[in-house]
Amino acid sequence: MPRHAKRTLPLSLPRRFIIDLLWASRAIEAVTFERRMHLAPLVAARLENKVRPGWCALFTKAYAVVCARRQELRRAYLAFPWPRLYESPRNVAAIAIERTFANEKAVFIAHLREPERRSLADIETWLRRCRYDPIDQIGSFRHLLQFMRLPRPLRRLAWTIGLNWPRHRGRRFGTFGVSVTASLGAAAVGVPGPLTTILHYGIFEPDGSIDVRLTFDHRVLDGGVVARALRELEDVLHGEILTELRKDRAEEPSFPSVARSPSALLGMQ
Repeated sequence: MPRHAKRTLPLSLPRRFIIDLLWASRAIEAVTFERRMHLAPLVAARLENKVRPGWCALFTKAYAVVCARRQELRRAYLAFPWPRLYESPRNVAAIAIERTFANEKAVFIAHLREPERRSLADIETWLRRCRYDPIDQIGSFRHLLQFMRLPRPLRRLAWTIGLNWPRHRGRRFGTFGVSVTASLGAAAVGVPGPLTTILHYGIFEPDGSIDVRLTFDHRVLDGGVVARALRELEDVLHGEILTELRKDRAEEPSFPSVARSPSALLGMQ
């Protein structure tokens, strides 16, 4: 076995972001609930859809519909200057996107306002832009890198102010998160973060079933609310989302479709 020289590596800007994110999440009492969902009809409808949006787009819109209906899911805990809850009037999805930055795989956060008002095709087009367009052309990515160049004391102060400033919090940080790695063959059981809820899910089984999870801030929500939200999420996937997939399947694709293969049936998670 070759011996490798010891070396010390500086923290990259995206790595600084993850460290700051965990620092900002340190006080959250995070709990994760899971629901096994049976989505075979949705899997089949997606395969027949010419646009064939990815599963991230489907789950993001479906959960945004649930959050728009359930105001408690749009609440956040503010600790300063006194403990209280703030309820955002609209959804902002904070979606984790993996990109290559300076020869390193890195996580960026893209923000999408009111996903429930957008079509699945529009959400998928936006996600593809976030995944493939130059990083400096994505506003939220560009701002993240600029922010990470600040000294740590200034960054920590900005995190503290931003997360406790009601009007600023939802717009800048999001009202819910989406973090997905299922397409890589593994999924997290729990996802840390400073948001009240973070949606994530596992890998599809051959019968179309999947484990869908919500990690939530127990200071804001109780288990019953989250359990009902997951049940309603499944209803929305079988309802509005399935209807939209079937309605749009005759339209021309806005980007190249994925080949009809076994991996395409459950892919793009």
